Amino acid sequence: MKEFQGKTMSEFQNLPTRTLDNGQVKLEVLITAGPRIVRLSAFGKGNLFADVPASVTTAYGDFYFRGGHRLWHSPEALPRSYIPDNAGVAIQETTDGVILTGPTECGTGITKSIEIHLMRDQPIVRLNHALRNDSLWPVELAPWAITMFHLGGTVILPQPVGNADQDGLLSNRILAFWPYSHINDPRLTLRDDFILIHAVPGESPFKIGYLNKHGWAAYWIDGVLFRKTFEISTGAEYPDGGCNTESYCNDRFVELESLGPLTRIEPGASVELTETWELNPDLNLPYMPE
Repeated sequence: MKEFQGKTMSEFQNLPTRTLDNGQVKLEVLITAGPRIVRLSAFGKGNLFADVPASVTTAYGDFYFRGGHRLWHSPEALPRSYIPDNAGVAIQETTDGVILTGPTECGTGITKSIEIHLMRDQPIVRLNHALRNDSLWPVELAPWAITMFHLGGTVILPQPVGNADQDGLLSNRILAFWPYSHINDPRLTLRDDFILIHAVPGESPFKIGYLNKHGWAAYWIDGVLFRKTFEISTGAEYPDGGCNTESYCNDRFVELESLGPLTRIEPGASVELTETWELNPDLNLPYMPE
């Protein structure tokens, strides 16, 4: 049984990182900014995550996309969603991972943290994302976990199959499209059982979202199937017209996103969103997990 390793040092975009490795999965996290997971590899293959050195200027300074995995709060807004996370992350070691906690955001009073656990000898990672309200007043928001992959793969979004009611008279799904999306985008494949997004550069960005009652979404790339699972809150109000799963694709990267319900957070309270990442090797489309 391979011992967990969590102190190897490296760098990403000229920022120092720490490597977490359980023998099956290797992660790199930023140790001076974030909380961010910036690299993910498994089974001796290369980094699955995007490397995006782009930035956007906001009233709070420059926000760097960087790539990899980050925690936001929804609904998206500028500049609130783009408050920089360029410094000040605190790292707490655990027996099988780390807890990354960023400084309280100056514009929102929200403190972000990501708790990372690598399952021993398994290609599985569990992440607990938390948003704590350190302001003086209640805030309504939804936790939003965003994973950025490099292009060349396929997003897999499971769809409801069958009736939503006994007589088959009610709709069984609602899809959300963003204003810049084109429904006839050639990257999009609409099937009864799955929606597929072929992650290649396109003329314009594309984004889709929906209420995913299966509780998982996946990305197939380089012979590896990455699947994230998450909890579903039946009857809860989700952002963006009721979406708990979203995917965004442009000419540099593709995102696989999960969202928690909209929640009113009192001062000092927190809201959490848990994801489990599972990686499977040597799988070729049209493999579709049940």
